Amino acid sequence: MKHRLAVVLGVLSLSATCLAVAGPASATATATATATATATALSWNPCAQPDGPADQQCADLSVPVDYRKPDGAHLTLRVTRLVSDRPAARRGTLLVVPGGPGGSGVDALAYTGPALRKALDGAYDLVSLDPRGVGGSTGVGCGLSADDRDVMNLRSWPAPGGDISDSVARAHRIADACARNGGAVVRSYSTANEVRDIERFRQALGTAKLSMYGVSYGTYVTAAYAQEHPEDTERVVLDSTGDPDPARVERGWLANTAAGADERFPDFARWATDPARDHDGLRLAQRSSEVRPLVLSLADRLDRTPRATTTPDKPLTGNILRQAVQQALTYSDVDFPWLAQLIKAAEDPHATLALPPGYATPMPDRDAAVFTATQCNDVSWPHDVRGYAHAVATDRIRRPLTAGQPVNITPCAFWHTEPTDKPVRITSDGPSNILMLQNLRDPVTPYFGALRMRAALGDRARLVTVDRGGHGSYHADGNACGDRAVTGFLLTGHRPSADLRCTT
Repeated sequence: MKHRLAVVLGVLSLSATCLAVAGPASATATATATATATATALSWNPCAQPDGPADQQCADLSVPVDYRKPDGAHLTLRVTRLVSDRPAARRGTLLVVPGGPGGSGVDALAYTGPALRKALDGAYDLVSLDPRGVGGSTGVGCGLSADDRDVMNLRSWPAPGGDISDSVARAHRIADACARNGGAVVRSYSTANEVRDIERFRQALGTAKLSMYGVSYGTYVTAAYAQEHPEDTERVVLDSTGDPDPARVERGWLANTAAGADERFPDFARWATDPARDHDGLRLAQRSSEVRPLVLSLADRLDRTPRATTTPDKPLTGNILRQAVQQALTYSDVDFPWLAQLIKAAEDPHATLALPPGYATPMPDRDAAVFTATQCNDVSWPHDVRGYAHAVATDRIRRPLTAGQPVNITPCAFWHTEPTDKPVRITSDGPSNILMLQNLRDPVTPYFGALRMRAALGDRARLVTVDRGGHGSYHADGNACGDRAVTGFLLTGHRPSADLRCTT
């Protein structure tokens, strides 16, 4: 659940779910070449994670805080690998690019490594890294208060009725704290630098080309790297992709989650009205059309009268229920039962309520800084407070499940510095070596956004559409057709001759 909540925050969640940007090709290439004239040797040591592969290894990689000042301050990135368990079958190196902003590559490899190893049968050394500020990598926080690091406040929910005054004050406060306490390191949290760091990592590994598997936010990191370094990529997989519009990036991904929740919710409504739910006491209504009004009415009641929970001074509010709905919709249907249980309990005036996991404890300061700063350092956000208030008022009517949160103001409106790098424009220039995998009803990176990435890539890509709901598809939802397409591509280089739709 910790991993899932982090992605809900990060992928817009972003957060997403859940994507970000790199700098202009010429500037990035020049800065990277200057800073990486000599590849850094990596000293690998055991670093097995709980419930992860016993042979996982980690090393530290030094990178400049600012690639334009290669002789200036440096920070350390934690990098990780799982060496092929069948050396005779090894054909290359596959980089796993985690979601976020703020996802850990060490954790991602521990979590996904066994399934990838089994599917790919030793064909790759699997590698990943903790981005700046994440996990074992060097980072600093913004010195935010516990209240400002609360999950619900970082997600910037409007007050009941749509007022954003508290959101504006908090956004000001967070932006000021990051400017005051974060310094050059917080200013360096960006996708442009993650792309540069990946290139430094490739050189340190001594591999001529990387194959890449990016998920959620990691798909844009991956696409940006492939755009900047086409000669250094081999086979590229983008799993659950957002709209690459360089004028919006994270701002667009966040706004798109409102429509994504609407597209995904009918899956939950059908599940919650299936007669099979009678057996476990989780049937919410007789007809699926009744579930959405039920949830919206309950959220409105909790807006007016929050319910006490087992967490002191932390009641169940309408916005917490709405956020819990988003969280449960994010992955496969496996999270539907606990959401139904929460709804059932909240409807019962005599029930003792417990908050969903992750809502009682604030995010660590450094994690909150990475999540916030990456969004703000990647692209310019509007500064007009009245514009955000109008957007919230409009979106609350159009998309009541998310009540205006996806278009509400963030600290980026008051960020003290403009982005150092312009967002990368994804184009069809480069080798035709990209395979996209996308669920049809993805609430975090909706399908319409993935279609825009597909159009931007042109003949460079093929798209495999999976007729399922949820965020993340490869070895995540049991769809043999989609899994087979990705595994076959990574093993043989063969892609479908045209875009493919999978139903089973």
